[in-house]
Amino acid sequence: MSILDRFVRAKADAAPDRASRAVAGSTNGEPPSLVVEPMRRAHIRKIMPIEQQVYPRPWTAQVFVEELEQVRAGKRHYLVGTVDEDLVGYGGLLYVEADAHVTNLAVHPQWRSRGIATELLLDLAWEANRRGCEAMTLEVRHTNVSAQNLYRRFGFVPAGVRKKYYENRDDAIVMWCAGVQQQEFTDRLRKIELSRM
Repeated sequence: MSILDRFVRAKADAAPDRASRAVAGSTNGEPPSLVVEPMRRAHIRKIMPIEQQVYPRPWTAQVFVEELEQVRAGKRHYLVGTVDEDLVGYGGLLYVEADAHVTNLAVHPQWRSRGIATELLLDLAWEANRRGCEAMTLEVRHTNVSAQNLYRRFGFVPAGVRKKYYENRDDAIVMWCAGVQQQEFTDRLRKIELSRM
């Protein structure tokens, strides 16, 4: 597979493929490949250590099991990112009418700042587009500026504040991305894809 094959979608209107994508951080000169695939029950064991490191009040394994049951019912979409045998991140969508709500987007702390969150969010955004969602929403800590910047890159804008939303009483910024079915949104996703080269 050529570098170009890794970064350019075969069809302009296609949902993302599950091909490997190079990520920063290799020690042997070859960039490791990130593989994004649907979350399965077998992944939960590897998700839990990340969940516990990333979130002060982590979901339990049972919550993930229940969320995956909702995937089968067509009400959720969850994915994981792996590098070699290591699960390095995961994310999910909850469908509410014409909206897709990002339930979580987490990357193992040792794998941050390598483009993994961008790859996961790209897949989630393409999935929301493919499914016909009109908007995407999420909450982010008001102190998490790097995540806010990532979300802005995808077209999310602040739409409100949930006071004392988090367990430590931090406020959450509600961010909204409208026009998921518009050409401007798909053009933005393609531009993000091409910027990875």
